Amino acid sequence: RFTHFHSKMSDTKRSHDSFWEGIEMAQWLIVGLGNPGEEYAETRHNAGFRTIDLIAGDVGARYWKNECGALTAKGAWRDEDVVLAKPQSFMNVSGGPVKKLCDAYGVDGERLIVIHDELDIDPGTVRVKFGGGHAGHNGLRSICDKLGTRDWFRVRCGIGRPPGRMDVADFVLSTPRGDAADDFDFAVGRAAQATLALVTDGLEKTQQQFNG
Repeated sequence: RFTHFHSKMSDTKRSHDSFWEGIEMAQWLIVGLGNPGEEYAETRHNAGFRTIDLIAGDVGARYWKNECGALTAKGAWRDEDVVLAKPQSFMNVSGGPVKKLCDAYGVDGERLIVIHDELDIDPGTVRVKFGGGHAGHNGLRSICDKLGTRDWFRVRCGIGRPPGRMDVADFVLSTPRGDAADDFDFAVGRAAQATLALVTDGLEKTQQQFNG
């Protein structure tokens, strides 16, 4: 189903970039942000990874491989070919793998969806948008820097602000408990639904359904 990528580069350039030969183009690249390692698996900052794992079941993505500094898997949703990705660099340098994947699969911002945790959205809620800033989120900052643009889709998984004087870094790297865990799980599920809706229904309809 995927279309093979045939480079038109010069022989010199082709030899230099032989890694990319035979890479298949994707209709959508869906990236979930997070930190690799078991110690981070259940933290708020790994909302993107958690969401990708849910989406994988829906799109039939079963076989994961290391590629461009990320774990990737291919699937399909309503006749749309998708590549799922979880960058294996740490959050603050997510942009490197995302840029490499965009180049490898011939994806621009109109076909890139990034899923991430969002402090400025209430726990248990999701917001979808195209473009915008990074609001201090280092993963988004890194992607903006590496891509040279802020114009791509974002699925924002609300985690809310830390209580009291708790440090933001400590908060996002903590595991939610009790009601907070329920809110987090609900938001991750909604983020997965919103991402797939974005693929098939477009931005306006998805925002009407999920942004409230």
